[in-house]
Amino acid sequence: FPFPYTPYLIQERFMAALYGALEAGRVGIFESPTGTGKSLSLICGALSWLRDFQEKKQREEARLLALEESGQEEKKKQQLPSAEPGDPESKDTAGEPDWVTAFVQKKEERDMVDRLKEEQIRRKKREERLEKIRHNVQLKYAAKRKRSEEDETKRLLQLSKEVLSEGTGADVVEQLDHNEEELILAEYESDEEKKVVTGLEDDDDDLEEEHVTKIYYCSRTHSQLSQFVREVQKSPFGKDTRLVSLGSRQNLCVNEEVRCLGALQLINDRCMEMQKNKHEKKSDEEMEGKKRRVSRTVCPFYSYEQMQFLRDEVLVEVKDIEQLVALGRETKACPYYGSRYAIPAAQLVVLPYQMLLHEPTRNAAGIKLKDQVVIIDEAHNLIDTITCIHSAEVSGSQLCCAHSQLLQYMERYRKRLKAKNLMYIKQILYLLEQFVAVLGGNVKQNPNCQAVSQTGTVLKSINDFLFQSQIDNINLFKVQRYCEKSLISRKLFGFVERYGGPATAVKTNKENQKLAGLQNFLLTLQQGSDKEGDPPVEPENEQLRTASPLMQIEGFLLALTNANQDGRVILNRQGTVGQSSLKFLLLNPAVHFAKVVEECRAVIIAGGTMQPVADFREQLLSCAGVDPARVLEFSCGHVIPPENILPIILCSGPSNQQLEFTYQTRDLPQMMDETGRILCNLCNVVPGGVVCFFPSYEYEKQVYAHWEKTGLLTRLAAKKKIFQEPKKTNQVEQVLVEYAKCIKRCSQAGGQMTGALLLSVVGGKMSEGINFSDDLGRCVIMVGMPYPNIKSPELQEKMTWLDKTMPRAAGQAPSRVLIENLCMKAVNQSIGRAIRHQKDFASILLLDHRYARPAIFNKLPQWIRERTQVKPAFGSAFAELRKVGTFILCTA
Repeated sequence: FPFPYTPYLIQERFMAALYGALEAGRVGIFESPTGTGKSLSLICGALSWLRDFQEKKQREEARLLALEESGQEEKKKQQLPSAEPGDPESKDTAGEPDWVTAFVQKKEERDMVDRLKEEQIRRKKREERLEKIRHNVQLKYAAKRKRSEEDETKRLLQLSKEVLSEGTGADVVEQLDHNEEELILAEYESDEEKKVVTGLEDDDDDLEEEHVTKIYYCSRTHSQLSQFVREVQKSPFGKDTRLVSLGSRQNLCVNEEVRCLGALQLINDRCMEMQKNKHEKKSDEEMEGKKRRVSRTVCPFYSYEQMQFLRDEVLVEVKDIEQLVALGRETKACPYYGSRYAIPAAQLVVLPYQMLLHEPTRNAAGIKLKDQVVIIDEAHNLIDTITCIHSAEVSGSQLCCAHSQLLQYMERYRKRLKAKNLMYIKQILYLLEQFVAVLGGNVKQNPNCQAVSQTGTVLKSINDFLFQSQIDNINLFKVQRYCEKSLISRKLFGFVERYGGPATAVKTNKENQKLAGLQNFLLTLQQGSDKEGDPPVEPENEQLRTASPLMQIEGFLLALTNANQDGRVILNRQGTVGQSSLKFLLLNPAVHFAKVVEECRAVIIAGGTMQPVADFREQLLSCAGVDPARVLEFSCGHVIPPENILPIILCSGPSNQQLEFTYQTRDLPQMMDETGRILCNLCNVVPGGVVCFFPSYEYEKQVYAHWEKTGLLTRLAAKKKIFQEPKKTNQVEQVLVEYAKCIKRCSQAGGQMTGALLLSVVGGKMSEGINFSDDLGRCVIMVGMPYPNIKSPELQEKMTWLDKTMPRAAGQAPSRVLIENLCMKAVNQSIGRAIRHQKDFASILLLDHRYARPAIFNKLPQWIRERTQVKPAFGSAFAELRKVGTFILCTA
């Protein structure tokens, strides 16, 4: 395998297993601990396979074409005598005459050869075009000059129009101004999906370009994707791989007017509307003679010619998201659509989870998975991700607010709306009314002033919920499609933007007096929520919360179209109707993953910590109908020497108190004291940084307060400066910087302070995606076992569903296995933070005797499990840790 340096043995094994899985079309679960060069192994293994596959395919094409040519030559030399059509003797086994069979075979061969020839021509064209761009700087300058000329022409044209319009009076028709004209829903012609107009000016043969065999690589965040792209750039494949990075409009939009909307849903809707305007502009121009003409805003970056140029630039050289956006600004082309046009010809497509796992988003982006390869990295939380993407929640105040806005909108434009629009608006109003009624409220009253009589949480199947809401007679598929096609939530947002803000002066004619009600209602909503003592919301979120609740509700309507057995609706009735909510919970993520696995040639699920893998096998692959023989599991060890890691399961503390942090025992003062004593002893011998994980924020706060009271905190602070993980995301960076500075300062200065202690939370901001390499994490401590809250209605429903649908594993109920797996996944993620590269070393301390139970012990990652020591008493564990501490000081 081509590699930028000599690979580790485990990397070679990883690449060989990956190559084999792609070649055989398997579904692989690959585990390679962080610090073992997983990204490079994925890149070099997968792209080596792709290169070989394409070469093999081209050789086969050349062979077929050569055969066909030699066949043509033969034909010219001699005309073969064929069987007479009427000859009764010439019949094959199927009862067809030989000449029919031969003709059919010949036609199939001819079609295939024609297709190969077309493909070859197309490929040559594309390669020539990209080669030209790669080497011809003149082309770039020509394109730039043309752009500035076009801009100048547009500017002059606009000036001329303005001069002309000054001479004419305004049209004397009962008219709305231009901006308000855009708020009116266009005529909705049909419920049936119409052929979508592409709106592209030129009928270019590039549009029919077939999708070459490619690899879709997806990860969780944009920063992880950018990191992966940089690895590709450094790899031996960096120069000649056609790579395209996809992202959301929020990340790729270069139109400042749209970007400043902030919220993703608003950006999406505004962009769609501008495109629609562009497509309608032509027909508007054709109606030049008609009285009513509307100036609609179109996006200046949505230029087909410029986007084609951007597409070719993207394919010529590997670029990450930031470089793509910079290129879009420079070329005045939309990176969001330009990158999509590059998908068919790309060999490697890099995209976030959501775009690949959510079918409507996948289709909208033009992603075709048929016979392609998908690699899902950082996939330890894949099941949760699929569940979250397809779940939705709406609050009572959002439902009431949407109802009020929509009612005002309908009243305002009743005379201008077509019958079908009115019909659907009335259906949506009815749905909102019924949803509020189910929560025990009345849509006509302020939700924050309506108390709920029966509080609590109720779970219902989708069908039961529809019956109880009395909406089972409404076709939700049609309503949902109407919302999507008519862009009603965008129009409503524009309407509220215009009339909903308290500062907006509204004309006082009869029509507009009604709108004052909407303002007052929104105002009471905001005041009502403030009275409840809600934390202050950022202005953008507040605007979104009050101005576009219908967007949120559309997601809930879509969720209700899932099959009855695959999800549940949670009715959460709290205090007031405004605080109550409806939530759709997806129970079976496999239904949405099945299509990916069916269509793809091969699927690789990879991560640094994939243990326990039973969840992936049973909940995801088995339920998605994957043949167990197609599933391949691969797990490799770490590159560090065995002596560089010391994992210990500690069963009792310094005063022989047994360590068992159950919900019943963990709050006992003696348990909190024992934990403090362990930390004090450790901080005396372990230099640098110590990271201690607690099961929850509440427990961490409780222990901290207890130590403060008993004076234990002062003893700890004498050796290590204490930091606590903040709850707010925007403060995490600051805490980490201070923590790192403190450790560096202590190691340079010497003295009594030996470093810092960071109190973190499992599943919090610091248990995933943050590296505690080298001195930042010389010891990682896990206090107790972070079992999820089994009193949660969502988890209880999931457990019941698993027990009904899954077989028992090794005598254990599936629900029990789920709880253990959720706990151990969280543990493995947290303790994997410490070792980040080959020369790193650290100790890992698991404080709870239950970790030694075989069922739990076997769920630790293999590379940690092999080196773990179980210590019944604290003395022997402390002696081992002291050795490591001395070793660290010697190497420092």
